[in-house]
Amino acid sequence: MLKEPGYQATVSSCAAGATVVVILVVRAVVVVVVVVVVVVVVVVVVVVVVVVVVVVVVVVVVVVVVVVVEVLILILIIVVVLVVVVIVEVVIEVVVVVVEVVVAVYMSL
Repeated sequence: MLKEPGYQATVSSCAAGATVVVILVVRAVVVVVVVVVVVVVVVVVVVVVVVVVVVVVVVVVVVVVVVVVEVLILILIIVVVLVVVVIVEVVIEVVVVVVEVVVAVYMSL
């Protein structure tokens, strides 16, 4: 039976069919691996872009907050200096008036 031509043809076509199946399975595995690698690369790129955007937004917010705080501190310093100048002017005016009154009283004696 091993020497019959029909048997040999069946064995050959089974072997060829098995080879085709192995090739198809290997191709499918390669396609799946390539798809998984592409998906992982895309996810990593998206995560990196999101992290960069978040870092840029945080840096911009911090810079804006620092600038606003510095401006508020400068405004506070200007207001304090103006209040001190006004108080000094009022004190000087009061001292001048008191000195004028004292001189007037002294001159009237």
